[in-house]
Amino acid sequence: MSEVEGQVEGGLYAARQKIFPREIQGRFQSLRVYAVWVLLGLYYVLPWIRWEGRQAVLFDLPARKFHIFALTFWPQDFYLLAWLLIIAALSLFFFTALGGRLFCGYACPQTVWTEVFLWMERWVEGSRTQQMKLARSPWTRDKILRVGAKQFLWVTFALWTGFTFVGYFTPVLELAGKIASFATGPWETFWVLFYGGATYVNAGYMREQVCKYMCPYARFQSAMFDDDTLVITYDERRGEPRGARKRGSDHKAKGLGDCVDCTMCVQVCPTGIDIRKGLQYECIACAACIDACDDVMAKVGYPKGLIRYDTQHGLEGKPKRLLRTRTIVYGVLLAVLVVGFFVAIAHRNIVGVDVIRDRNALFRERPDGTIENVYNIKILNKDDEPHAFVIGATGLPGLQVDYGTRAIEVAPGEVRSVPVRIRVPRNDIRGGADISVSIHTEGARALEATGKARFLAPTN
Repeated sequence: MSEVEGQVEGGLYAARQKIFPREIQGRFQSLRVYAVWVLLGLYYVLPWIRWEGRQAVLFDLPARKFHIFALTFWPQDFYLLAWLLIIAALSLFFFTALGGRLFCGYACPQTVWTEVFLWMERWVEGSRTQQMKLARSPWTRDKILRVGAKQFLWVTFALWTGFTFVGYFTPVLELAGKIASFATGPWETFWVLFYGGATYVNAGYMREQVCKYMCPYARFQSAMFDDDTLVITYDERRGEPRGARKRGSDHKAKGLGDCVDCTMCVQVCPTGIDIRKGLQYECIACAACIDACDDVMAKVGYPKGLIRYDTQHGLEGKPKRLLRTRTIVYGVLLAVLVVGFFVAIAHRNIVGVDVIRDRNALFRERPDGTIENVYNIKILNKDDEPHAFVIGATGLPGLQVDYGTRAIEVAPGEVRSVPVRIRVPRNDIRGGADISVSIHTEGARALEATGKARFLAPTN
């Protein structure tokens, strides 16, 4: 193998160098901390909240019911999930066009959980310098204890994450009792371990590798950027040429820019990039480099903002246009979809009816001079209370509906099938016609739904 081939192979298969991001304080890092507390607080607390005697948020797959506080969703409401996914996708487009990878930096699960694992690592192993020193040191009693304590915290937190995840699908109190008595089922055990293991590996070990090599968003984000998108940038015109200097010295006289080449922006970066080389797909827009650089600029007495949120036009001295055709269209569409989503939820019908024709016979001529069609009426009660339904039909003169009883009792969450005979006088129909089959409740609460059907009759 030639020297050049060896260099290429070494570059392609170079071992990963672990990144030890330095802890930094600042306004953007405070926002990230708040985001972590809010998002993880919601994730870990929601399964324990009770609502009217049941778990407030529960995805009951065996019963095919999704409970979200006062709302209960059924498989027939699947279109709402598709609607919600469209809103999520459009939100990603809107915020990316407006401010770059804001989702990655502040709300992505990978970012949020990695931040917590970093907190635990710093708490046990110390600062960046101490962690690097510990990693290079031989295995001693102190190193074994520190690494063991970190692994214990990581594993415990990861398993708690997996337990919480399963608690959204199995009532969390029931699941806790099963785990305490070692009586969990195979699927519950698998998903607790699988999701806990995924959290442990992704947030504990892979970290920035997930963002750099596994996340597809990093690859197609440039398609949503333009010259007016806010991104984290280094002001090269102001900072270059970079170099060290004594505090208080006239760096302009020496031909130096404002960048003191302290590399703090690199040390705090969770993906290990140098933002001074320009926008890179590895950047997750956490803004740690902005806080680090602003802190250094304040110490040396230079204006802040050498690294900042800015647009390409802004760096070139041109006017910034955050409100432009792309963001306006995205924003309007997003607002319409969000409003429509909540209107659809507020006006969704909690009862439903399906009308299915009996395939054994097209129609039947009765001795009393009527034409009879038989249907299977399926009544769905998506309410949490039982209801009695009356079946009716309209669309043809003289319609008669026969289903053998006055009202049909349907329990909460039940789908009740009822055979129904609908008759029309022979002289009032030829060939066929469309009719409407309706159901409505008896009692103080008025609920109704309508389904369409085809009534068939002789053509002569």
